[in-house]
Amino acid sequence: MKPKFPAVRHALALALTTLVAIGAAQAQNIAVVNGKPVPKARVDTLIQQAEKAGQKASPEMQQQARDQVVLREIFTQEAERRGLQSSADYRAQMELARQSILIRQLFDDFRVKNPVTDEAAKAEYDKFKSQAAGTEYRARHILVEKEDEAKALIAQLKGGASFEDLAKKSSKDPGSGANGGDLDFAKPDAYVPEFSKAMIALKKGELTPEPVKSQFGYHVIRLDDTREAQFPDFESVKGQIKQRLEQVKAQQFQEGLRAKAKTDYKFAQ
Repeated sequence: MKPKFPAVRHALALALTTLVAIGAAQAQNIAVVNGKPVPKARVDTLIQQAEKAGQKASPEMQQQARDQVVLREIFTQEAERRGLQSSADYRAQMELARQSILIRQLFDDFRVKNPVTDEAAKAEYDKFKSQAAGTEYRARHILVEKEDEAKALIAQLKGGASFEDLAKKSSKDPGSGANGGDLDFAKPDAYVPEFSKAMIALKKGELTPEPVKSQFGYHVIRLDDTREAQFPDFESVKGQIKQRLEQVKAQQFQEGLRAKAKTDYKFAQ
């Protein structure tokens, strides 16, 4: 039955509007602590931070975020009741926190407005690929302290002894020795000059006729194989390259701001 009087209809409409407003406000809050609403936006912020850190917003994590937000409100109210927000230490820490948040926002804003394009990443990839081009060598070695030891090993190897067995038994290089002297594929510049020079002079399967002296001792080297330098395809490393270029851009941005700032302060570097 409709109300007969305009005043009654107005009062009912006003009450309905108020109830809707209260319901909307409650939907924006997750709890009320000692009469103070706890906004849902705080939970959303915590979840966003967790997702940026690589966590998945599972139901369990969302519940933990809600629990954390309500607990923080309880503890914050107690701290404020005790007047701790008026302490000098609190104000100093709040200023540092304010600066940290603003600085993070500054660099997030810079990154969004200055993205690294696929073209820039590909150019960087091509540069590194050209630098990595060349021949890789797979060698084995036995490292000993004295030249006579190395000469004795060469004699045994020429007599048919197993290189792998002698390396495991005699090499003082623990990394390769345990693997039969295997150094896997690498470019010559990965080794000290004396080693590299002797290695690249060998043909596949050949053994150094004399011990090779370096700062580490005496090497007996055998070349097992060669190949063109391997390099991962662009798509598999694109993300890493973009991340590195973003870091370079951010560093340049920081340096630019520092250079333009007018200050009498002298930085250590």
